[in-house]
Amino acid sequence: SLIKQYVALMKTEEVDLDFTDDGIDAIADIAASVNSSVENIGARRLHTVMERVLDEVSFAASDKSGQTVRIDADYVREHIGDLTKNADLTKFIL
Repeated sequence: SLIKQYVALMKTEEVDLDFTDDGIDAIADIAASVNSSVENIGARRLHTVMERVLDEVSFAASDKSGQTVRIDADYVREHIGDLTKNADLTKFIL
């Protein structure tokens, strides 16, 4: 799964990702909302949303070595926001 891939990727930087059920649901809800608002590209949208959620963690991975980052619904909302209300969704189009 995509989540397992990101967990493994961050493990190479010694960063543990802890995805909660509500965090996974929030990511899926955002991907579905964006797909319904713009071109529906299915599961490929999920990859783009995951990149946005984990952008900061990926960029600062060397500084977060040895830490665990919890990805819950609050974290997702904080790092993505409510995309369905954002008029400019083009940045999430592949």
